[in-house]
Order: sequence, then structure tokens, then C-alpha cells
Amino acid sequence: MITGALRQTGRLFALAAEVSRAVFRRPFQFREFLEQFWFVASVTILPAALVSIPFGAVIALQVGSLTQQLGAQSFTGGASVLAVIQQASPLIVALLIAGAGGSAICADLGSRKIREELDAMEVMGVSPVQRLVVPRVLATMAVAVLLNGMVSVVGTLGGYFFNIILQGGTPGAYLSSFSALAQLPDLYISELKALIFGFIAGIVAAYRGLNPRGGPKGVGDAVNQSVVITFMLLFFVNMVLTGIYLQIVPPKGG
Repeated sequence: MITGALRQTGRLFALAAEVSRAVFRRPFQFREFLEQFWFVASVTILPAALVSIPFGAVIALQVGSLTQQLGAQSFTGGASVLAVIQQASPLIVALLIAGAGGSAICADLGSRKIREELDAMEVMGVSPVQRLVVPRVLATMAVAVLLNGMVSVVGTLGGYFFNIILQGGTPGAYLSSFSALAQLPDLYISELKALIFGFIAGIVAAYRGLNPRGGPKGVGDAVNQSVVITFMLLFFVNMVLTGIYLQIVPPKGG
């Protein structure tokens, strides 16, 4: 069991390395990239916007309640906005891309595999990785980066609204605490997380789609496995990136 898990992990990393090399090969499948970009964006943009509002509201309400108990209401805005931008926004985007876009990518590649379309491409000298996988991975990365900005804005506005309306906060204190605690690298790490998470979601979905087992049923199992594996990797990578960022970038005013 351990040997099999290590073998699968090695093949996943090998696919990631192959995709990274194939990005710079020509010809680049620009039309395929645009089609996949539009598809992933269309299935994730509305759910991301709807999910980000309650996420921002819950964070603002919880942080606001905690700061009231500690007598630090003036820091509610900065703490809640930083939580949304640094943590909630990249994870929301990545989970939705993995659950909606990644599962569709896995199912598409898996169905092509069991119909032996990928084998036929290899016989004709066409690389399935360069032709199909690279545009899909780049599409998930691009959508993740752009969608992360939208989720950050919507989540921040949702937190602002609920803090002002439900908890009696003042707009001036909310904005001033944000400007006092936030800094530009907070946005950089958020976008970097979204880029890496999009890459992970695309690679895992492509890997499971290229390696289904047992016909059509195996494709369904591969879709479920891709979503679960992506979720596990996302939370682990998020922990590592957050730890590195907090060690490298000093807090504002520190």
C-alpha cells in the first residue's frame, strides 16, 4: 500500500514537471486555452461570488465579537479583511475550481482515455499533455488568479456590511484599522496562493483523468478521487505557504 502511494505520488510529480516543460513548447494551443478558460470561469464565478458573501460575513461577525470581548473593536476591520484576503479567498477559489472545473476536466480526459483517443493521439505523434493538459492547467491557474481578486472584494464588502449593520461598527474605524494593519505583500501572497492552488487543482484533475481504472465506473471514481486529493493538498500547501510568509514578511509596524 505504501509502495503504491509513493508510486502514484511520483507519477503525479512527473506529470507536473512534464506540464511545466510543455508550457514553453510550440505550438501553443491558444484556442483550447480560451475554451477551457471560459468554461472554468463560467462554472465557478457565480458560486464563488455567492459563497464569498457569507464567508466574509461569518469572519467579520466572529472577529467583531472577539474584539469586543477584548476591548479592541477598532481592529475589527483590519483583522477580518486580512483573514478574508490571506486565507479565505484563495481557499474558496481553489475549492470551487477543484469541485466544478477540476471534476469536469478529470471526467473529460478520463472519457477520452477509455475511448482510446489519447492512445490514438500518441500513435499520430501528438502529445496529449501538450495538446490537452497544458491548456487546461493554465486555464485553471488564470481563472484562480482573476477570481481571487473578485472574491477578495466581495468578501471584504460583505464583512464590512455585516460589521456596520449588525454589530454597530463605524465605517471610519473599519477602514482605518485595515489601513493600519494591511500591507501590499498580503495581496501578493493571496494571488500567489491562488496561482499555486489553481496549478494543483489542474494537475491533480489531469492526472486522475489520464489514469482511470475499470471503464466508465473508473472515470467516476477518478473524479471523486481528484476532488478529495486536491482538497487535502490545498490545505497542506496553504499551511506551508502561510508559515513561510509569516516568517519572511514582518507584520506592519513590527
